[in-house]
Amino acid sequence: MLVLALDTATPASTAALAEVTADGLTGIAERRTVDPRAHGEKLAPEIAAVLADAGVRPADLGAIVAGTGPGPFTGLRVGLVTAASMAQVLGIAAYGVCSLDGLGRAAGPGRVLIATDARRKEVYFATYVDGVRESGPEVAKPAEVTGVFDRVAGEGGLKYADIFGVPVEEHLLYPPGAALVALAADRIRDGAPSEPLTPLYLRRPDAVEPTGRKTVLT
Repeated sequence: MLVLALDTATPASTAALAEVTADGLTGIAERRTVDPRAHGEKLAPEIAAVLADAGVRPADLGAIVAGTGPGPFTGLRVGLVTAASMAQVLGIAAYGVCSLDGLGRAAGPGRVLIATDARRKEVYFATYVDGVRESGPEVAKPAEVTGVFDRVAGEGGLKYADIFGVPVEEHLLYPPGAALVALAADRIRDGAPSEPLTPLYLRRPDAVEPTGRKTVLT
């Protein structure tokens, strides 16, 4: 089954295509643009490009997997709304996975800290042992992240490498599409029903509706 993976939980927008079989998974194509202000403009062309790279049409897709964050409100909802809309139009299932889990799975063996940039001089983070989440996700200042780790991955890990003080997996800054699909592979093989794509924000958006009218002095 051909599966499209989307993630906009970080400054990168990612679209990837993978094939899930009864006994494995193969990554086919991936496109990524790193621009925190351009998720809405870049994601659709990336989807078109990965499908073209593989020579397939949207109608050939069997499922969609979307990274649910944690991430900033505006960017994160671009990927989730796109995934939900495509799944509804195509009549296929959509599955959500934690974006940090994609990085954690790709990081492989050992004790690994996954940290992505949460802005405000903070990181979204979780800890993994042999690719399986041990704690988190949470949001905090880098100096407040405690624990013993072999290394760190994610763009937050690179940005605050001097604070974390462990080796950085510089090749692993953003969630790989194939890893996101792998996290949902069992549900895909079982033909599980489509899921609500609930975003994992961890904190309130920067912009909120005013709670009352302001008094104007004349």
